[in-house]
Amino acid sequence: MKTVCVAATTAGVLHGTALSRSKEEKRKPNVVILFIDDLGYADIGCFGNTRIPTPHIDSLAEHGVKCTTSYITNPPCCPSRNCMVTGMYSQRFGQSGMARGLAIPDDHPTIAEFLRDDGYVTGHIGKWDIGSPEQGPHVRGFTQVARYALPEKAYKCIKDDGTEIYRTDLDGDYMAEFVDRNRDKPFFLYFSPFAIHGPTKGTPQHYRDRVKGGNETDAAIAAVDDAVGKLLDMLEKYNLKKDTLIFFTGDNGPNPPERGRSAPYRGGKGKGTQLEGWVRTPAIVSWSGHLPAGTVFDGMMCTFDFYATAAAAAGKSLPELCDGKNLLPYLRGEKTGDVHEEVYWYNADPSDAERRRLSAMRWKQWRLIKYPDGWKLFDLKADPKELKDMGDKYPEVLKSMQERHALWASKLPPLVESGPGGKPLTPPTGWGWVIDGNVKESEERSKANVNKKH
Repeated sequence: MKTVCVAATTAGVLHGTALSRSKEEKRKPNVVILFIDDLGYADIGCFGNTRIPTPHIDSLAEHGVKCTTSYITNPPCCPSRNCMVTGMYSQRFGQSGMARGLAIPDDHPTIAEFLRDDGYVTGHIGKWDIGSPEQGPHVRGFTQVARYALPEKAYKCIKDDGTEIYRTDLDGDYMAEFVDRNRDKPFFLYFSPFAIHGPTKGTPQHYRDRVKGGNETDAAIAAVDDAVGKLLDMLEKYNLKKDTLIFFTGDNGPNPPERGRSAPYRGGKGKGTQLEGWVRTPAIVSWSGHLPAGTVFDGMMCTFDFYATAAAAAGKSLPELCDGKNLLPYLRGEKTGDVHEEVYWYNADPSDAERRRLSAMRWKQWRLIKYPDGWKLFDLKADPKELKDMGDKYPEVLKSMQERHALWASKLPPLVESGPGGKPLTPPTGWGWVIDGNVKESEERSKANVNKKH
């Protein structure tokens, strides 16, 4: 019974240590991922857009780090999200294309499971589109899931009392509710709104009045900015900004027919899925007091690095299978250069839409891309619009990159064709939340919506 026969001084030290450890645990940072649908590289103010006012998103960059070379390694939609939540190339578990409904690995934790098991409250709001029909957000680590209001139209939701609410406004209210409810605990919030996925019909007029020309998609971005403002106001209200690590980005490039922009690059949905603008999205990492404010990081990084960075911020070691790396030393200037020396794309699913098949690689200033008539090489530094193939002028670079891409692809497991399990399970429908398996209606929404001016 030696454990109970401890000197009082030792017990006091142990008690003090326990209290200190408890305080340290309380100081674990909150983590927020804002993952916007179809957001183009030039769709927000701090990335050069002059038509759309995005003051709240821009404030993330003003108080954090703007990341100019951030990549989606398996666009669009479903595989993009699978990469982000697993912290790895989704090709590692057979998803080499859309393959909507393909299960993510059960033996590897999602970022939500990883943080939940470290004592975090984990919340999901919006679009899911991850994993198999059996792998909804409540199954893969989220303890608080906002219910998905069934729309009359894509963005127009009608409550039981007949009143109408714009979906993006509702999603912003949910963010405010989540922070309000969990302000005294470490939390992880994954905000993945339907916005700005097209068609963006029915954007409220007050948002259209804010943007030059009144375009509905531009106005939908202004609405997303207001939703981010609701989050930031809640963090300010409870003095949580210095305790909250925020990642902001998109799930893939823009939708050009709806005026999405990828300048200075080209590309996006439809006919532009072979171009740089389809895979490079605007990214911001903000953590007041922990990252240098108003700085720019130009090194190559990927959205699957968010997992590794959150793990480092929480003081936890990464699971073995993660491809992501901790961004913090790069964002603080402690390390320079690219986070990943090489980044790969290999969307080769023969049953997927042909426009989405993509074999490419990035290294230094070079982009290697396979077209139907062969491999091409572009110098993105000199030619961001990819207008001049440099393969003939730099054959050794072309050959070396082809060989490295082939070697990387040869180590992947067999791909799984699209649609093996149908569509992923959606969040539970209705209003309010499912919290630890229990339905909670949003009676607090009116008090949590602190931005009546938005």
